[in-house]
This record gives sequence, C-alpha cells and structure tokens, in this order.
Amino acid sequence: MNTRTLGPLGPVSTLALGGGGLGQVWGATTREEAVATVREAVDSGITLLDLAPSYGRESEAERVIGLAFDGVFPAGVLVTTKCMLGNPPPGEVYERLSSSLDASLARMRRGYVDAFILHGMIDRDAPEGATTRVSLRTFREAVVPAFERIVASGRARAWGITAAGFPDAVLEVLAGPAAPAVAQCITNLLDSPGGMQRWDGPARPREIVAAAAGRGVGVMGIRAVAAGALTASLDREIPVGSLEHRDFERAAGFRALAQEMGQSPAALAHRYALSMDGVATVVLGVKNREELRECVAAEAAGPLSADEFERVTASVESV
Repeated sequence: MNTRTLGPLGPVSTLALGGGGLGQVWGATTREEAVATVREAVDSGITLLDLAPSYGRESEAERVIGLAFDGVFPAGVLVTTKCMLGNPPPGEVYERLSSSLDASLARMRRGYVDAFILHGMIDRDAPEGATTRVSLRTFREAVVPAFERIVASGRARAWGITAAGFPDAVLEVLAGPAAPAVAQCITNLLDSPGGMQRWDGPARPREIVAAAAGRGVGVMGIRAVAAGALTASLDREIPVGSLEHRDFERAAGFRALAQEMGQSPAALAHRYALSMDGVATVVLGVKNREELRECVAAEAAGPLSADEFERVTASVESV
C-alpha cells in the first residue's frame, strides 16, 4: 500500500482503519469478524488504526484492538484514540483527558498512542457543561496545556483535533500558535458532515483541509462515504428527512456515474477522497473483511485522473 506523510508522525498508509465499523457504529458485525478485519487490514499494509472510547458499546472497538494483538503490536503500526471532553471547568480538563487515555490504553493493551485526539467540536461560544463542544477559550487555556503534559508523560507521541466542527473556530485553531500534529477532516464528495453538523452555514471542509496541510498538520480524512450516502444502499435505518437521507438522495447521479465507470459507489468514493489535495490518509469505517477488501482494491487502483475527478465532482446535486 502507498504511504504519505502524516505531519510530524511521519509516513503512514494512505488508508487507515477506523473504529466505527469495528464498534458496530456503521452496522452489525461480530467481535470475531472485527478482530479478523483488524488483522487482515494490517496484513494488507494498513499502518494506522484510529480508535475512540465511543466506538461501540463498552468501547468495543478498543477492546477489539486489544484482542487482535494481545499487547504485541506489529512493527510500524501507529494507533490513535480520542476523548469526548465536552466543555468542563478548566481545572477538570487534565484529569478527564488523562483518565480517558489511561482507560483506552488498558482496553487496547498498549502503553502509549501515537496521537491523542480531541473528539469534540471546537466552538467559540460553547457553554460550560456542554457535552460534545469545547469553547475556544477552554481549548487554548486548558486543553492544549493538558495535551502537552500528556505528551511529556510518554503516553502519547502527539495530539490532534477533530476538525469537523464549527468552521470559524477550527480555522482559528489551525492558524494559532499551538498547532495540532493531526486533524481529522471531512473528506467526501458531498463536503458533508451529515448528522454531525451543529452550526448554520457550509461546513467548508476543503478550506479546513487546505489550512491544515498548509500548516504542516497531518490530515486524516474521515467520512469518505458520507456516513453511507455514497454507497450503493444504506445499511442501517436512516430517518427520512435526516441529513444522511438527504445526502443519499443528492448522490443518485454519483451512483449512476459509478455504474457507468464500472466501480462500486463505495470504491469510487474512497478513490475520490484519496485524490483530494492535502489528505494524508483516509480513515475507513469498514465493519468486515469484505468491505475492507473493496477499499484496499480501490486504493490499489490509484487516484482519479483530473478528468475523472471533475466528472465525479459534477455528479452530485448542489445544496
């Protein structure tokens, strides 16, 4: 598998294995199949595993990683995990981050992570007590120092952010004095965060990717298939009228183009994400080996040509 440079973390495979599928966020699987998928992913050349405590009941994805390798990770495999911090009082930030990481390391049977990532959205005006958003002030005054303290402890090589939130706040962080090592950014044809959106106006993901890459921040592309909207069919119940359902309808022309090009929609969506400027690695949400193999084959097919990229871009309805 090809490699690209993920900021200061160095070279990683152009595909990363995410924990959402392993934790059954994106449809049902079994623990045995998830473990087999992890092992096959590494055997296929994937060198980055992206986890979080919230991926699955009782942090299932992290437990799957622990079972897959029993504490003996193959050489060259990097691991990330996250913490959904919210916006607690500044004095509680370090302990919340530190205890979350310690619990993740215990589940994964690993002594450190290569990047510890803030899993919430950065929002200028998040109120104290918010559960999925952190204020810009708290981030600067408490989160960054806490991350730096954790890195100094040896439990993380670096820290990162979820750059899929409030665009103005994310761009301000990326331009600020303390840049993250990695940023998880929306990278899909629709430029859509789907149900993650908590703000008015466009998500501006390509602007965010460009800002991160221009700062030397490693970009981890997420939601390449837009939560299933860029696949042949939705594999879970999606309410009519939801953002994901709307995205699926917008992508009807894309699915027709994929058929014309002789590719599955999922494979073409991953090739498109891999062809976007600034993206170092695309995080997969696969839940079994069949889905993994389709994505690995898509990566092997290489990036889209300039003409193909433009055709795919033009295939979806604008909003």
